[in-house]
Amino acid sequence: MENLEAIRKQIDAVDAQISDLFEERMELCRQVVEYKMAHGLGISDPAREEQLIQRNAARIRDRAIREYYVNFEKHVFSLSRAWQKQLMNGLKVAYSGVPGAFAYIAAARMFPGAELVSYPEFEQAYRACETGEADIVVLPFENSFAGEVSTVTDLMFSGSLYVNHAIEVEAEQNLLGLPGVDRSRIREVWSHPQALAQCAEYIRSNHFATRDFSNTALAAKEVAARKDPSCAAIGTVEAAELYGLEVVERRINTSRTNTTRFAAFSRVLNLDTTNKRKMGKHFILMFTVKNEAGALAQTLNIIGAHNFNMYNLHSRPMKELPWNYYFFVELDGDIATEEGSSMLHELGPLCDRLKLVGSFYLG
Repeated sequence: MENLEAIRKQIDAVDAQISDLFEERMELCRQVVEYKMAHGLGISDPAREEQLIQRNAARIRDRAIREYYVNFEKHVFSLSRAWQKQLMNGLKVAYSGVPGAFAYIAAARMFPGAELVSYPEFEQAYRACETGEADIVVLPFENSFAGEVSTVTDLMFSGSLYVNHAIEVEAEQNLLGLPGVDRSRIREVWSHPQALAQCAEYIRSNHFATRDFSNTALAAKEVAARKDPSCAAIGTVEAAELYGLEVVERRINTSRTNTTRFAAFSRVLNLDTTNKRKMGKHFILMFTVKNEAGALAQTLNIIGAHNFNMYNLHSRPMKELPWNYYFFVELDGDIATEEGSSMLHELGPLCDRLKLVGSFYLG
């Protein structure tokens, strides 16, 4: 058996290789960040990370140490995300609303470390990205209760940006009060009318008066500024942290299924042909059809013939042409395939206008 000093020298040699490989990996991560920043992609991709961990762990021949390798891989991914977050510092992300609102939360989750820039209206935020004032814009495009966000859908159709990433944010509502306040002292709650409606049962059971605000985060900000212990806000944990409030009670909304889907828009379309993961892939088409009998049915038949499942379909009036409509179709699957290319080729002659709005994983 080799002596201890000889074994340690071999470990040192392995560690030297690991340090070189670590530096090389982090440099590649930097290149990944540059790509993500240009294409409006978020940092985290849990499904891909899990896929890679399982694939790489299978290469470990010694089963006794395989679980340690899994932990090693998870730590490497964690360090990679932290490095990407630091590199994203300086990325400018537009959103509509105020700090602490759900759009702010969505933008922060997608692009941790980025500079988040608030705009009062959806269109202003969208145009900021179009003109280069912002690198990316994060906007809501569908709510599980209220349906499509029509203003954003119209921007998708008329604008020049693409959707490359989307996430779901649950509308969890909490009772937010001044630090140290006892719930028994609260007499009135402030929030957006929709948030108040979501918490109507809780509000009634506690005999609270209500006051409407244009935004849940604005309500929290005003409660903090007023410093009246009888007033509380209904809003997010993030709003409480931002404005120095305390979460008096969590999850007071009656429904637990109200979610909003947020999309990250950028000036470049990302088709990501290298990612072989198919589950969870979506793409959005928008089109107008010729004013002929059966034209819409033909387009839908072509989509079905190419085995793409329609996740969402609705129509919107065209503002410039009264009584004319464009169609929004969200589909399951990968458009960056021969099947997808063939479908677009067949749809072209049937559509006065056909636009591939985006291709993304719903994270």
